[in-house]
Amino acid sequence: MTNASTTREPSIRVRSVEKSYKDLHVLRGVDFDVAPGSIFALLGSNGAGKTTMVKILSTLLKTDAGTATVNGFDVATHPLRVRESISLTGQFAAVDEILSGRENLVLVARLRHLENPREVADELLARFNLADAALRKVSTYSGGMRRRLDIAMSLIGHPKVIFLDEPTTGLDPEARIDVWQIIKDLATQGTTVLLTTQYLDEAEQLAERIAILHQGRIIANGTLAELKQLLPPAKAEYVEKQPTLEDVFLALVGNEGKAATTAATSKEQS
Repeated sequence: MTNASTTREPSIRVRSVEKSYKDLHVLRGVDFDVAPGSIFALLGSNGAGKTTMVKILSTLLKTDAGTATVNGFDVATHPLRVRESISLTGQFAAVDEILSGRENLVLVARLRHLENPREVADELLARFNLADAALRKVSTYSGGMRRRLDIAMSLIGHPKVIFLDEPTTGLDPEARIDVWQIIKDLATQGTTVLLTTQYLDEAEQLAERIAILHQGRIIANGTLAELKQLLPPAKAEYVEKQPTLEDVFLALVGNEGKAATTAATSKEQS
């Protein structure tokens, strides 16, 4: 992971954002910054408001109150400028199963009016270890292959910021590790990554900073080391056990978060 300069303006800035769906108050005054070229994890249980926050930042939803900027552009007043510099990968791969992997990439490159779309496609196929399956229909791809293709499609045009909304949901352990490496490589190359996840190990492995979203509010925000300091220091007896991110999360969120985390872990292992 890269160490983005703290002197630069944040790639993403969120201030006092609120959002409701009728009587359901999903976001209740959210604030956070994301440094350029870093991986920022928005961690929370199901229903915490993570996807709603991503939709606001990607201009798919409007806030009820507060402001948000991406690459210096306000998402409400300059949505087109925001869209020009971002890419979004949702919880389910947005690929065309009828087309081949190569055809999916060529199509997106043409839609983005890039020169040499076939060369762009071939470069990404090689980069994401999909060259051998380039001519196969996506309907024959495994879940991990579809996710890699989906992320490859989102990188066409070199977006400065990429939103990954629970990118490893439903993937087997090997495919998850592949996606983790792709995300790390993105940040190394200077892309700003905002990652939403309910998997504690995922945030722990990838993120430089982690914000815990609970009941519509950010209840903690910091590096992994800073979050661990929120718990009492470990007692040194024979072996000192440092708190994990799971310990921090469950201490802050409580039993509700424990139930959601247990369910997510059981689903992943099944």
